[in-house]
Amino acid sequence: MLTIARWVMRGTPHAIGGAVVATLIPWLFWLGAAIAALVTLRRGLSPALPVIVAAAVPSGWWWVQGDVIPLASVLLVTLMAVVLRSRLRWSETLIAGALAGAVMIQLGIFLPPGGTGELLDQLRQASPEVGRLLNELGSQGLDTEQLAGLLIGGVTGLIVLIAAVGCLALARSWQAGLYNPGGFREEFHALRLRPAELAMLVALGVIGAVLGLPGLGMLLWVPLLVAGIALVHGFIGFKGMNGLWLVVFYLLLITTWPMILIVLLLAAIDVFADIRGRLASRN
Repeated sequence: MLTIARWVMRGTPHAIGGAVVATLIPWLFWLGAAIAALVTLRRGLSPALPVIVAAAVPSGWWWVQGDVIPLASVLLVTLMAVVLRSRLRWSETLIAGALAGAVMIQLGIFLPPGGTGELLDQLRQASPEVGRLLNELGSQGLDTEQLAGLLIGGVTGLIVLIAAVGCLALARSWQAGLYNPGGFREEFHALRLRPAELAMLVALGVIGAVLGLPGLGMLLWVPLLVAGIALVHGFIGFKGMNGLWLVVFYLLLITTWPMILIVLLLAAIDVFADIRGRLASRN
């Protein structure tokens, strides 16, 4: 992958060509988004605009075809790259990305063009059990269309945010590999939320619940989760443990909800306890 980054950074035409080709190919939009993020991180927003547009135009075509994820991911990763370049803090970058993703959910960007009514009708026809469940929810006074829209928007927004974080991490690792070998590993292992940042996430979640803005609650836990993942990476790296531990960790993280809760709890504790700092001081 570093070979791709080296070729892209040979000049703007190379970056534009790589971004266009990548975002045109189905399910390869993440590569185009990572290319746009790499150029933004290295050169800044203004010099990177041609590359960002080159990635956004094919992604916009996919949006017209009904797939909103590529364009939303390109725009979100660009925003996060700008924040990371200016602030040099992953925690602030992740919070900015989560807030932007929540705004997208609230604006209904991720909803189907024709609304959720047609989708619910298709589900009723495809599965009688789902139809009975929807009828029961409706009889209890719940707006099934609104509930379906919230579910679709929340899941799609979560996918977009995770994709954007992954693309930004890939771009940052490329940048480190080309210009600062080992820098990304050190930077990611040190990722940790500050108490004020955690308090802000909690406050925004409460405000979202009070004001009826569910998008905030759906995505604001992601920065804490990424900080917890960074904590696990840092601990395993500090102890010199086998890389298979990371494989086991990610398998558990993907397949079990309790593991996600444990990682969130560890990240919250780390905000105040600075686990990696304590390990370093002991050694």
